[in-house]
Amino acid sequence: MEAAVPVVLIPGLNFTARVYAAQLPALWQFGPVQVADHRRGNSMAAIARNILDHAPPRFALAGFSMGGYISLEILRQAKERVIKLALIDTAAAADRPDQTEKRLKNIALTREGKIAEREEAIWPFLVHESRLKDDAIRSIVKEMHQETGSEVYINQQTAIMGRADSRPMLKELKMETLIVVGDSDQLTPPAAAREMHELVADSRLDVIPNCGHSAPLERPDRVTKLLVEWLAE
Repeated sequence: MEAAVPVVLIPGLNFTARVYAAQLPALWQFGPVQVADHRRGNSMAAIARNILDHAPPRFALAGFSMGGYISLEILRQAKERVIKLALIDTAAAADRPDQTEKRLKNIALTREGKIAEREEAIWPFLVHESRLKDDAIRSIVKEMHQETGSEVYINQQTAIMGRADSRPMLKELKMETLIVVGDSDQLTPPAAAREMHELVADSRLDVIPNCGHSAPLERPDRVTKLLVEWLAE
């Protein structure tokens, strides 16, 4: 049997370990799997430092959505500890002014206690249009949001707004990199994934058909297969 490869998975904004529930059994065969706690800190630097403090000495790293932003910050702080990288429904650029404006509105709604209004507005952006009436996925998303809570949500949004542009760093990456995106992802669209793919020399891009922003939940089998192949290479 080949040597074990520790794996660190990072969830997205307002998401918890549940987002990787379908992938965990398959990834476990390669080595110990850790779903990182990204709830501590209100800056990318602080969140990444905390994850690194609790991560194995060297590990394969996968990040979904905000988890991708954190993964890139981890590379900025300790690239030598990352064996290989997977970026799922994420982007490398810094926040645009229009994105920051929406985040500030969502933070304001959260502080006003208008959580249901915020959730209703974001739902169509989290999944493919064919999944809008998928009660199973919506229930999981709601549970994750409740588990995260308002304080952490605000801290995470604050960290995202202040993140650095990681595109210059991607040109220097030499590690094996998997980039995954839903073909209908509205939050981090395929164009952002293609941009990362073009910047990272040793990267593979997979665009998942009929999929929105939440690929690990919407197309769990496809994401699992891709991650298994990534770890097996």
